Amino acid sequence: MRFVKYLILLMTLAAMQPVAAAMNHNGMIMDETGMIMNSNTDKVPRDCKKIAGDVNITVRAGHKQAKKFNGIMYAFDQQQWDVPPCSRINVTFINEDKIRHQFMIHDLPGYLYPQGMFTMEIYGPGQKTASFIVPSQRKTYLVHCEVPQHMEKGMKAQLKVDGGDGDLPSIPGISAAVNADSYRVDWDKSAWGALLVSFFAGAAVLWLLNRIKR
Repeated sequence: MRFVKYLILLMTLAAMQPVAAAMNHNGMIMDETGMIMNSNTDKVPRDCKKIAGDVNITVRAGHKQAKKFNGIMYAFDQQQWDVPPCSRINVTFINEDKIRHQFMIHDLPGYLYPQGMFTMEIYGPGQKTASFIVPSQRKTYLVHCEVPQHMEKGMKAQLKVDGGDGDLPSIPGISAAVNADSYRVDWDKSAWGALLVSFFAGAAVLWLLNRIKR
């Protein structure tokens, strides 16, 4: 009987090993609330002698943050961060919506960050904290959400190291859109007809409401 118990225990531990590996695999840490990819707290870029210091930023993401801009649906609460070279950036990422959002930065050194990316993703309301270390090069990095259509609908920003090398296009509130939204109306006969019908329909409703009140 004791042998059977040990056998069951060993089988249970063996079954748990792939699950544990999947939770922390190739730089990706996952749980039921979200994912962190390529977090780095101590590996210094080759062009940095040491970590220059810590920069702590809190990033809120959601529909509410887009209300200060026209024509977008999602946004971060900030659209730009300025950091010194060789800094360790400690990001607290807060998702305020009931859908997935990401904090993703591109073009970091590939020898430290596979595919040049640092990514945080939260599947719904909640928060996570992770870190990455920037090189010494003066550069402007794209920060965005890679969930389909979220960047196109406004969730993008920029992180400038040592003042950056310019502004990226289409950053809400900072730079002009590459393809600006256009809401022009083609005033043909059908458009004028729809406008007149709407006007007279509205006037008729107001007249009826006044009659009822009397």
